[in-house]
Amino acid sequence: MRSSLRRGAIAGAMLLPTLAPSLAAQRTPKVNRFGNPETLKPAPTAAAITPRDLQIRLYQFADDSMMGRQVGRAGNKKGTDFIAAELKRLGVVPGGVNGTYFQNLPFHLRKFTEHSRVTVDGNPMAWNTDIVAVPGLRAPRTVNDAEVVFGGTQGDTTLQIPAKDAVGKFVVLLSAAGPRGGQGQGFAVRQGFTQAPSRFADAAAIAVIDLDNLTPAQRAAINDPTVAQQNAPARAGGAAAAPVDSLALLKRELASLQPQPSFRLTRAGAAQLFKGQSVDALSPGAKGGVVNSALDYVELPTDFARNVIGIIPGSDPKLKSQFVAIGAHNDHVGMTTPVDKDSLKAFNDARNKLLLANRMKPLGPELTSKITVNMDSIRKRYPSPRLDSINNGADDDGSGSMGVLEIAEAIMAMPVKPKRSILLVWHTGEEAGLLGAAHFTRHPTVPIDSVVAQLNIDMIGRGRAEDLPGGSDDYVAVVGSLFDSKDLGETVARINTKQPKPLALDYKFDEPIDWSGYNNIYARSDHFRYAQQGVPIAFFFTGLHGDYHQRTDEPEHIDYPHYARITNYIRDITVDVANGPRPRLNGTKPAKPKVIVP
Repeated sequence: MRSSLRRGAIAGAMLLPTLAPSLAAQRTPKVNRFGNPETLKPAPTAAAITPRDLQIRLYQFADDSMMGRQVGRAGNKKGTDFIAAELKRLGVVPGGVNGTYFQNLPFHLRKFTEHSRVTVDGNPMAWNTDIVAVPGLRAPRTVNDAEVVFGGTQGDTTLQIPAKDAVGKFVVLLSAAGPRGGQGQGFAVRQGFTQAPSRFADAAAIAVIDLDNLTPAQRAAINDPTVAQQNAPARAGGAAAAPVDSLALLKRELASLQPQPSFRLTRAGAAQLFKGQSVDALSPGAKGGVVNSALDYVELPTDFARNVIGIIPGSDPKLKSQFVAIGAHNDHVGMTTPVDKDSLKAFNDARNKLLLANRMKPLGPELTSKITVNMDSIRKRYPSPRLDSINNGADDDGSGSMGVLEIAEAIMAMPVKPKRSILLVWHTGEEAGLLGAAHFTRHPTVPIDSVVAQLNIDMIGRGRAEDLPGGSDDYVAVVGSLFDSKDLGETVARINTKQPKPLALDYKFDEPIDWSGYNNIYARSDHFRYAQQGVPIAFFFTGLHGDYHQRTDEPEHIDYPHYARITNYIRDITVDVANGPRPRLNGTKPAKPKVIVP
């Protein structure tokens, strides 16, 4: 699920717990307290939607090998390849572009190739190790015989050289935060760039010392960033009421076409630039060697951002041209700084207990810092910390993605298919702003007015009492079905009454109430883009929890029996809508139907 700007304490602490002593000893179990193993080998799946089949699928899709499935990175391609291979195996008809299962978003990869070089006094620097070039929207200018100068501290003009002393120079800056060579690289790591101070706009290049606390993989990722949507570069200048200095305008135009190169350095790399001197011994204005660069910049279309689309044709000659869409998002949030995932999990669980007791109101740093957890039993099982940098997104939205696959397999096994066709869409880029859903609804591979309803699944693998207020073994939230279509909302409620054990349908997120991290759920997942196009929607999820957007959102923490019940329920809704009258749009918000709550 896409993050809210106000998710607060729900989504976030990266702190490790304060360890508390304990005399308790515990024999290492083979499975966790939910009965789930740490790993599970791939195996065949069957037509029936079962906890075991969902386990088999999810342990593959949320595996470390998928690298967090972030849109614009290779992990997203691996995840979408996995889904497409399953659709092909099941015999689902390709519903993408040019007879494929894919719809690529217009994303391009911009990076510097391994042929790039930076030298100081003729000696090469360790490319992508001690020095990393930061790709931008366009190829940067070449650095030719630029003298190195120590510019001071990034962002602090009181500790920087004057602008005139930077003209034509290779300016080296200390990181803005933390001690010299500091720790303030987090924003730049996430965004994939370093912001050069504007006072050094006339420098030959800017280099910031902030790589030392990054792993080799994180350093390489700076020059292998998430791909970006293709867009035309904005032109400098433009119409002006006052007279224009044509020479200055031309210079700005040329600068926009070839921007200033930006680099990031380790302290060792910085020492090489200053002929072996440590930056700790330098004062602003200190001179170093002479730098030349040959940066081989490429911009290429990529398939690292794509929707996966399949169609199960309907059985009715007249209705098969209409579609019931069912979807989930195939992406997650990728990789980040390594932490001990066992202590992080213990901390997240302890923190979520306090949040539940506080009705999910943010705890604040003072209360959060006082959380202590018992690590003795964990250390008996894992004596050494298990560092993990991958956000596997088992619940968000591995659970939805694999639920849709299970539903596809179940419907493909029906001897008589539903009357309407089933449109299966795994949207990419939900975490980046509902990008895949927006692209599909604007460029649909079937007529958008032929889609009679869209059922969205985003996080249906948890919902325990320990996860959120009102959670239980029967819990599932239904969002938006009553906003858009009384018919669809009543179908959602009616099909629940026919389940072997009805679920407890929670409609509270349809109300304008601030549930802390839960605010504005209606607009935070892919169904919203369909609703904007006038398609009736229903969104199913089991709530945010302490592992949301954390490295601890792992397959072993999913409630598989609960997950299977919800998936079977959504399968039944899909089939019923495909066989019944077309849901009508409302115009006004109807009263909620009576719902059986166990």
